[in-house]
Amino acid sequence: MAPRCDLLFASGLTLGVVAAMGLPQAVPGWVCWSLVATGIFVVLRLPRWRLLSGLCIGSGWAVLVAVWTMDARLPVALEGDDLIVEGRVRGLPESGDGRVRFEFDVARGENAAMVLEGRRLRLAWYRSEVVPAPGSEWRLAVRLKRPRGTLNPGGFDYERHALEKRIAATGYVRDGSGNTMLSPGGGIDALRLRLSDTIATAVDAPRARFVQALAVGDVRGLDGDDWHVLRATGIAHLIAISGLHVGLVAGFGALLMRGLYRLRPRLGLRVPLPQAAAIAALLAASGYTALAGFALPTVRTLLMIAAALMAVLLRRAFDPVQAFALALIVVLLADPLAVLNAGFWLSFLGVAWLLWCLPRAMDTVWWRTLVSAQGVMTLGLLPLTVWFFGQASVAAPVCNLVAVPWVSFVVVPVALVATLLELLWAGAGGWAFQLSGWLMQGLWAGLEPIASLHGALVYLPEPSLAALVLALLGAFWLLLPRGFPGKPLALLLFAPLLFPAQEKPPAGSVDLTVLDVGQGLAVLLRTADHAVLVDAGPAFPGGLDMGDAAVVPALRGLGVARLDLLVVSHDDNDHAGGVAAVKRAYSPVETVAARARPEPGERACETGKAWGFDGLRFHLLHPPEHFPYLRNDSSCVLRVAADGTGLALLPGDIGAIIEQRLLREQRDDLAAHVLVVPHHGSRTSSAEDFIDAVSPKLALVGAGHRNRFDLPRDDVLARYRERDIELANTAATGAIHVRIDAKGVVGAPRHERALRRALWREP
Repeated sequence: MAPRCDLLFASGLTLGVVAAMGLPQAVPGWVCWSLVATGIFVVLRLPRWRLLSGLCIGSGWAVLVAVWTMDARLPVALEGDDLIVEGRVRGLPESGDGRVRFEFDVARGENAAMVLEGRRLRLAWYRSEVVPAPGSEWRLAVRLKRPRGTLNPGGFDYERHALEKRIAATGYVRDGSGNTMLSPGGGIDALRLRLSDTIATAVDAPRARFVQALAVGDVRGLDGDDWHVLRATGIAHLIAISGLHVGLVAGFGALLMRGLYRLRPRLGLRVPLPQAAAIAALLAASGYTALAGFALPTVRTLLMIAAALMAVLLRRAFDPVQAFALALIVVLLADPLAVLNAGFWLSFLGVAWLLWCLPRAMDTVWWRTLVSAQGVMTLGLLPLTVWFFGQASVAAPVCNLVAVPWVSFVVVPVALVATLLELLWAGAGGWAFQLSGWLMQGLWAGLEPIASLHGALVYLPEPSLAALVLALLGAFWLLLPRGFPGKPLALLLFAPLLFPAQEKPPAGSVDLTVLDVGQGLAVLLRTADHAVLVDAGPAFPGGLDMGDAAVVPALRGLGVARLDLLVVSHDDNDHAGGVAAVKRAYSPVETVAARARPEPGERACETGKAWGFDGLRFHLLHPPEHFPYLRNDSSCVLRVAADGTGLALLPGDIGAIIEQRLLREQRDDLAAHVLVVPHHGSRTSSAEDFIDAVSPKLALVGAGHRNRFDLPRDDVLARYRERDIELANTAATGAIHVRIDAKGVVGAPRHERALRRALWREP
């Protein structure tokens, strides 16, 4: 197959896989098999139509793999049941705050759990006295559910992630004596853990986390502040074992073999030097990829190296474009779901830009080559960075000019020497691990001040697919050879991506969004020029903070540049847990809260306080001044009105007693077109006379999927249905978007799950 044909087939394969992953639902299996068969026929009989053959094979094969993976998930009938499984711990378990999280490959299941054999689980073990060793085999009692995450604009799509990682179920280990270790840990992950522990012992704590990440791909020691510095400076691709590092290791392996041949020239009589160097490079890269736990970026690089070395082993001329195409073909045929991962696109598109833009004969002045490569990567990958992460690092081009050579040619080689010494003789690599830590800490000391600068990291609203395509075309245009006309006009193609049009409500109306934060509440209210957030979802010690994971990304994805008011309805974790994350992201913000002990800078929620935003009045109906803190019954009750007409009522978690008080004292101020159902639909709230007084057309519930409180209650929902009130629950719909004006709800409510239908999305 000629290089051009390889590239044509790889391009068609990529387009086919992408098209398949964009389908809102799966197509019948016979259609997929027909496409694959057609593609195979074309590739064998009509070589000139390789683009079409790749398109057919890619689309059909990707859907088949996605459907098989979805079918392998936990049956719905087993959700919440106690199951007994046996299997092996995969990867490096994460422990802290009284729990351990790990992946578990099931080998055997008892009774109903037999359907899980050969499947992968993601488990949490609470109050565990032991941390399961990597590679150890266990018999565990577990309670599981199908993978399902929250769904918001700009947020992390856990269901897509679960499909890509082949996660069949998530859950936790049940307490009891039935949990038994069958065999101790072993294998490559156990070796990674031993090396990571050795580094932790040999290197001072502040620096050990970097060496652990670079040497064995262990990023468990990096915290939120570390990742912020990495993102703000644009060097996140360097930390942990990256594809670039695998390429360096391959080069070192080849150099070592060349050195051996210089010492023993007669080896060339048995195996020619080029072939021996290629084998050494491949073995070195494979070993380093194993130390990374076969992370996807390293596997992709290993495949690209293998494709390039095949030409050497077969004694053929090396063509980098052909090697690139072959690696792309192998990755997509082996795992078409890889396209769901941002790293796939950043690595392959980055290499494609470099192959196309940089000359085959590199500039003899190394720094000019480095600057050119960095410029190409920055411009070419900017659209994808905004698409996947909603952000762009202004400081990345400059920081990478220093960080790439320093980490790749100084820090990593020292860490590799340390790792090799440690593998050959326990304790021999300590000094090199320490040196690697010092070298990385020196770079880090220069990066932290840059990351703290205002504007180093720019957050952008969630872009449309059209904006992404236009920006990629703009990058292509700008990277065309010198002299190509109209390049300044190409900058205009970036405008929809970097400056997207924001659909703001007209004066006198409000856009209300109930965010999907699991079992909790967070509501965004946007007027023409202002934004108000009521509550910020839950946060769990040492675990998921929905303020950081869902609320802040959603605000940024919706283009909220500032918050004019933050209302903390009360101090329960499911409403106030994420507030700290919101304050960090949107400081300063005026905050009113109902707490037993208000935090610095917060004002108390009190009846009568009001704000005017763009023709609307936001005012508090409860609690009155000097009201004691009674948790749920002290919730701030916020009403949004236009010229006296109630648009929305947000009552927090008030119970029936407070509902009756409001009926007695402020009945005329309760009516609203939209009601956020009090206390997530608990039986303690939503009394019939209260619902009648509010008389909403639409009632919205913020609740978690299969939450342990079984909210909202069916009998409570029945009260709303009896009055022909439309209901929507974030547990079923994801985030809910509603526009309201004085006349009522404008158009139909928009549900995030309906807006983002996908192969991997369950209803």
